[in-house]
Amino acid sequence: MSFKTADLLDDNEALARGGKLRVVAPMFQRYGARPAFAGEIVTLKLFEDNSLVRETFAEDGKGKVLVVDGGGSLRCALVGDQLVILAQKNGWEGAIVYGCIRDSADINGVDIGVRALNTHPLKSVKKGAGDRDLAVTFGGVTFVPGEWVYADEDGVIVSDRLLL
Repeated sequence: MSFKTADLLDDNEALARGGKLRVVAPMFQRYGARPAFAGEIVTLKLFEDNSLVRETFAEDGKGKVLVVDGGGSLRCALVGDQLVILAQKNGWEGAIVYGCIRDSADINGVDIGVRALNTHPLKSVKKGAGDRDLAVTFGGVTFVPGEWVYADEDGVIVSDRLLL
């Protein structure tokens, strides 16, 4: 899949002006071996507990991107190398984590795209707390399950429709 978020915005100006194509604030670091990725949005809302991340990445993720609203916590990691390897094995295109990851050097060798606020060496708790398939908001954008997200070296955009 080859695209540029800047070109998608240029080619869909009417959607952008109408709020159907939204640009996420530039807040994420890039990880993973895939510099650009896109897919249908699947959401999780959780806080310092990554149990649902593992459950979700264990499912078929072909054509999907997991968007994790971790509340912006910088106190522990919500995704590590083992979870990214699991996601890649199950066909996930990537993950956007409003929180931290760990094992970043190993994640950078996996063919998947990851965006996260930063890294943190401490793993999360595992109590099974959190929610799935809710609209979540961060970076000035609401991520709605079933909509589409596109990420590349220039940033992250969200669309209410497939653009590619």
